[in-house]
Amino acid sequence: MSTQTNDANESVSEPTNKVDMVNHPPHYTAGGIETIDFMRAKLSPKEFIGYLRGNILKYTSRLGLKDDPVQDAGKIEWYAKELNKYIQEIKS
Repeated sequence: MSTQTNDANESVSEPTNKVDMVNHPPHYTAGGIETIDFMRAKLSPKEFIGYLRGNILKYTSRLGLKDDPVQDAGKIEWYAKELNKYIQEIKS
């Protein structure tokens, strides 16, 4: 949401159409399910951990070489948080 003022100088929130390319890229939800959820459902715990680690390595190794480095750093962080959350979940 963006905040602007109206004629009475009051704050008015307006929705923005900014796409979150780190947390919820639209191309990852084709078919009605996020790719990460599909992968988690189809892979064993060991395979899913490898999938998450592989994505961390992918975005780390290409940081600053392909897309926006800030976006890639955000993806590294996102996959690392998912890995941490998943490991905690399966250990409990």
